[in-house]
Amino acid sequence: MKKQKLAVSLVLVSALSLLAAEPQPYGAIPSERQLKWHETETFSLIHFSLNTYTDREWGYGDEDPKLFNPKPEIADQVISALKRGGMNGVILVAKHHDGFCLWPTKTTSHNITKSPWHDGKGDLVRQYSDSARKLGLKFGVYCSPWDRNSAKYGTDKYLPMYQAQITELLSNYGPIFEMWFDGANGGDGYYGGACEKRSIDSSVYYDWPNTWGIVRKLQPMACIFGDVGPDSRWVGNEKGYAAEDSWATFTPKGRKNPDRPSNGDSMNNKEGPAGHRDGANWIPPECDLPLRKGWFWHPDQDATVRSPSKLMDIYFNSVGKGGCMNLGVAPNRDGFVCDADIKSLDGFGTALKKLYAVNFAKGAAVTASAVRAGGDKISYNAANVIDDDRYTYWATNNDVKQGELTLTLAKEAEFDVIRLRENIKLGQRVDGFAVDTWQNGAWKEFAGGKSIGASRLIRGEKVKSSKLRLRITAAAACPCISDIGIFKMPQL
Repeated sequence: MKKQKLAVSLVLVSALSLLAAEPQPYGAIPSERQLKWHETETFSLIHFSLNTYTDREWGYGDEDPKLFNPKPEIADQVISALKRGGMNGVILVAKHHDGFCLWPTKTTSHNITKSPWHDGKGDLVRQYSDSARKLGLKFGVYCSPWDRNSAKYGTDKYLPMYQAQITELLSNYGPIFEMWFDGANGGDGYYGGACEKRSIDSSVYYDWPNTWGIVRKLQPMACIFGDVGPDSRWVGNEKGYAAEDSWATFTPKGRKNPDRPSNGDSMNNKEGPAGHRDGANWIPPECDLPLRKGWFWHPDQDATVRSPSKLMDIYFNSVGKGGCMNLGVAPNRDGFVCDADIKSLDGFGTALKKLYAVNFAKGAAVTASAVRAGGDKISYNAANVIDDDRYTYWATNNDVKQGELTLTLAKEAEFDVIRLRENIKLGQRVDGFAVDTWQNGAWKEFAGGKSIGASRLIRGEKVKSSKLRLRITAAAACPCISDIGIFKMPQL
């Protein structure tokens, strides 16, 4: 009898232990560097180089470095404009396809020391990195794999040069939050005077495992962007839009080599916007777009600058779909962000602040249809969804994959924006949800969808309500919801 009682007790203890245990991650999960990337949400990609002076998007590689001569101190004006514009980071194009390097590199003479700027003693990467840190923005770099200036490109002598450039950029400018790799590879160029077309196999030519390894060694917290990641993926367009239901998990595929995809040979144009439910890797979408028509500044493109209203729409379809918004900003020939761009950035940044100024979920009473049993050091209570912490969360027991959260607001409010988040440390778990508001004594559906992930922003018609309900209608594993926010869109 004692043995039977002991056995029953052990079973009960084991069962309670399982109930109290933290949910196990589902599928691919983000690294610590990717978590920090998700938290960044908005940043800018700065294109400013010889193309700014030649009125081109892609330089041929034969441009004279003496053309590069902006005002002496330019970075503070640009970084200040980005900060007012709601950006949390900046990535400088340190070398574009034309091969001109904006820092005093030892790898090539085609660099900023051959320009008249600061009498050949300037370092634009240094100026930008210092300004970004001073003004509180994260700093990153872009170094094009393609080099239309170098005679070495297309030969076995180029890779050591390119890897040395990456090493310089990652060793001398402080912490880097993202290293950007473009997909353009090979074609016609100057190539030291050869003036010919050179083709390479991008899947093997750059020895990506070892090239990425330089980033991992020198800047372990830097995310690597490319068509195939490995940390964030090209969303597949240059409009800034992820799919309506977008997944952070992704299995890269190549067009020519399906099992060996690479930058310049990927299926991202078709599969990047949505990603893959249960993809092999956590590679969330980075939604890049230029503020104006071109990535570089052109004197006749002021009329093409996107309005604050358009930028807000892009924000909802990038950050609001679980990715990040990467907005291209192009300084003019003086090195400054021009008035038309500043007007748009200021309007967008002001609107973002107003949007999040009041969260009507604050002070709400939150109840749940079910709550996971907690341990001594962790709570899964419903109130965790309104505590301003991305990683505290409401959860159910393992066998409960549907559930409801109800927020009774401190007072009736008028709103039209809902923000939902999962605790992505545990993966992307939800496969279906709906949000309801309390209207005339009954629940009425406000919106619904499939994916939530790092952030799901939903805009709808303005409603007045005293209560809001989140219904998890389907999930691959017990839901782990970390945030519900309720907001009102400002006038734009």
